[in-house]
Amino acid sequence: MAFAARCNLCNLAKVGVWAERMCRFLAYQGIPVFLEEFVSSPCHSLVHQSIHATEAKTGTNGDGFGLGWYGDRPEPGLYREIRPAWSDENLMSIARQVRSSLFFAHVRAATGTASTRANCHPFSHGRWLFMHNGQIGGYAAIKRRLEALIPDDLYAARTGTTDSEALFLIALGRIRGGAEPVAAMSEALAAAVALMRDTGVSEPLRFAAGLSDGETIHAFRWSSDPKPPTLYYCEQANHVVIASEPVDERRDCWKAIPANGCVVVRRGKVEVRQLAIGLPLAA
Repeated sequence: MAFAARCNLCNLAKVGVWAERMCRFLAYQGIPVFLEEFVSSPCHSLVHQSIHATEAKTGTNGDGFGLGWYGDRPEPGLYREIRPAWSDENLMSIARQVRSSLFFAHVRAATGTASTRANCHPFSHGRWLFMHNGQIGGYAAIKRRLEALIPDDLYAARTGTTDSEALFLIALGRIRGGAEPVAAMSEALAAAVALMRDTGVSEPLRFAAGLSDGETIHAFRWSSDPKPPTLYYCEQANHVVIASEPVDERRDCWKAIPANGCVVVRRGKVEVRQLAIGLPLAA
C-alpha cells in the first residue's frame, strides 16, 4: 500500500522560507513500509529532489547519497555511495526490497569536502544514526579545534572529513556523558559557534539535521543567522515523515519546523521544542 501520493507533475508552492544550496534528506518513523514509498516513488521523492530540488539555490544534489535503516538488529543498516542517487540501480533495488519502521535517507551537495563514501550521510556509530544539511561557516579555520572536542575513542571512529560527522561525534560524546540528545546537540552547536566567534569567522552556522537511536528521531532546524535550512514534518495516523522538502502534494499536512526549533518523534507522536543555542546570535 502506498502512503505517499504519486503524480505526474508536482506543483509545490514556495512557502517563503530561505532556499540554500546544500543537501536534501528525509526521516521516517511509523508502521513498517518499503523505503521506496518515500525515497523513490512519490512525485517529489528524495531521488527526484536529487536532481529537481525546489527549495534550494541549485536543484541538483549529485555528490552522493545514503540510506540508514533499522531492522532486527540494534545497529542500523547502512548503504552509502558517491554516485548520484538518480543513476544508482542498487539504490532503487534496496529501496524496493527493504522494509523498516524507522529510516533515514540523504542526497548530498558537497560544500567544500571531498565526494567520498566516508563523507556521505547518514553517519552511524553503534545504534545511532545522524544526517545533516547545512554548513559550519569558516570550517577550515576551526576544524582542528573542533575535532579536539571529540572524545579519543570516538575520534577513532571518524572516517570522513566533514563538519557534519564532527558535530555528530561531539554530540555523541555528550550523550554518553549523560546528556539527553537535544541538549547534547545544542552543546555541540554552541561549542562550534564559540570557536567561530573566537576565530573571527563571520559566516553563519546553518544546521538542519536528524539524529536517532532506533526508537526516537530528533530533528533540528537552527542557524546563527536569520536563514535556517528548510525542514518540515508531516504527522499521519500511522507514521511521521520529516523532510527538507515535502515529498508529495498534501500541503495541508506538511508543517515547517520553527526556526531555531526541533521536533522529537517518539512512538508516532511529535513534540515541538525550541532550541536555546546562543540565542543572541540566532535568528
